[in-house]
Amino acid sequence: MHAGKSYRLGEFLAWTKRDILGLVILAVVPTALYVFAGWHWLAIPWVPITMLGTAAAFIAGFRNNATYNRLWEARQIWGSIVNSSRTWGIMARDFISTDNPLTDREIHHQMIYRHIAWLTALRFQLREKKTWENHDIGAFKDYRRNYRVEEEETEMADVLLNFVSKVERDFIMARKNKAAQIISMQSAQLRALSDAGSVSEFRYTQLESVLKELYDHQGRCERIKNFPYPRQFSTISRFFIRLFVFMLPLGMLNEFSKHGEKMIWMAVPFSIIVSWVFTTLERVGQATENPFEGGANDVPITSMSRTIEIDLREMLGETELPPPIQPVNSILM
Repeated sequence: MHAGKSYRLGEFLAWTKRDILGLVILAVVPTALYVFAGWHWLAIPWVPITMLGTAAAFIAGFRNNATYNRLWEARQIWGSIVNSSRTWGIMARDFISTDNPLTDREIHHQMIYRHIAWLTALRFQLREKKTWENHDIGAFKDYRRNYRVEEEETEMADVLLNFVSKVERDFIMARKNKAAQIISMQSAQLRALSDAGSVSEFRYTQLESVLKELYDHQGRCERIKNFPYPRQFSTISRFFIRLFVFMLPLGMLNEFSKHGEKMIWMAVPFSIIVSWVFTTLERVGQATENPFEGGANDVPITSMSRTIEIDLREMLGETELPPPIQPVNSILM
């Protein structure tokens, strides 16, 4: 997410520079043909363009509203993950008790660190690339140079070793849904502790209910990750805006030709400006529709995972903690 006060105009211009280049060509070519080649038939009435622009604006607004809802739901889910994680930390520390304090500390450490491993596996799974995501679009690839995505630069298997044993790491990596298996491992250990009398039946039920919450949070994340914004709406929005952008300079020619030959060239800057507004709306919708893909406007799940890790390790009494993740060029991942 952008962690600064706002995007600057220069950032938006740099982000949409490829679009702007195309808009300049679309505006200059018909104007030059109108002036130098005498192709006055290129100028068309403004009414059909207005109708098309209205439809394009409506569908773009609908899309941006829907994609914002996806983004906000993703943020709400991770807010719930933060709360459930803290609950898990205090309950794992205070509800599990054996006759040996050393054993208690070891179990508490194991249960809490395994939860951090779950956060790690989940964020890596959510950062996996899908065919419908926007990571291969030129504008997004260019802007990614301004920040880094940790999950693309490190391996899950290596990071997991910071929180679980090599045996557990190998078991996890051999499974398809690694995050789900980690919660399953937590439940299995709880069952064993309950059978051994280290956790009362009531406390066991409460701990299992937190694991159920975590499964629910993970499932909601996976629903957003694995089901894209419907392609039919995405496609029709792109078609309408591109058609409008193509026809707009022809309508501008018709309007500015009424004010004399010298004014005809004013069709170029006004076509570019109006077209840029629509194409940028389209880009904003694209940048919002997949809140876990590693884009600049994503939910900052890497930073939130680090915050949870710090909180949980402090519950264990640790003092040597990793630092919070800081924004890079105002982008927090």
